[in-house]
Order: sequence, then structure tokens, then C-alpha cells
Amino acid sequence: MEMTRSLKAISDETRMKILLLLLHHSYCVRALARKMKISEGAVSQHLKILRDAGFLIAEKKGYFMHYDVNRDVIHELADRIDALTSIERERCTPKEGGCHSSEQEHCHIQKHYCSEKVHVSCHGTDSAKGGDDYEHPGYCHCHESE
Repeated sequence: MEMTRSLKAISDETRMKILLLLLHHSYCVRALARKMKISEGAVSQHLKILRDAGFLIAEKKGYFMHYDVNRDVIHELADRIDALTSIERERCTPKEGGCHSSEQEHCHIQKHYCSEKVHVSCHGTDSAKGGDDYEHPGYCHCHESE
């Protein structure tokens, strides 16, 4: 399964509604068109994209093709998205980051301090911690505007 293709296929609101309908019941193009209140041609185009992404199973019943959801593909996509949450952030170093020397002094310093005025304009009033200086992560460049 190509994750990007799968996500693009279900990112369209109409395709997502079709997928949700098909999770409850199998339908033919005509029935989906009536339920969705769109043309059969539009339904067919959306079904093609969902089918190409592997989300649908088609079964011929009489004269009509009925569509159902391939739940294995949804489970696989959910597992892959869940795996993204376990990726740990790595600390960037100048050598690994391939930074120019002018970038290194800003990017790789662990903490910066800026004045209240600069901090509020950069981070907003909700992030103010009190005191004369405000500590923030090294990736922030608000100190440059002082």
C-alpha cells in the first residue's frame, strides 16, 4: 500500500462519505448516486480513485457491480499512521544538519533569552512566563529582531 496515495484518496470529502456509506452496506453506483445526490458519473470517478488506492472490492451481482470496503487496507493504513507516533525526535547537531556556520549559532544553541517585548511579539502573551527574560528553545529566531 502506498500511504500517500491512500491518504490522498480519502482526503476528498465526497470520497470519504462514500467510504463511510460502504462501511455500513455494499452499494452499486446507482444507489450511491441516489444516497449522495450526485451523478452516477461522479460516483464512478470517485469509486475509481478509491479502488485504485485499494480501498474497495467490487463484486458483480446480476447486471450491477456492487462495492464493498477492503477493511484490511484501512487497518494497514491505521497501523502505519500509528507507527508515525512512535518516531522519536533526534537532536540536530551542526555536522549532521549540514548547516552553514552562520546558521549554526542560531539553530544549535540549546536556549536563547529575549526581552519581554520581543517575546510577546514573537510568541504571544499566552506563552509569557514572567520575569525580565524569557527562555525558549534554540530553534526560535526572535532574538534576531531585538
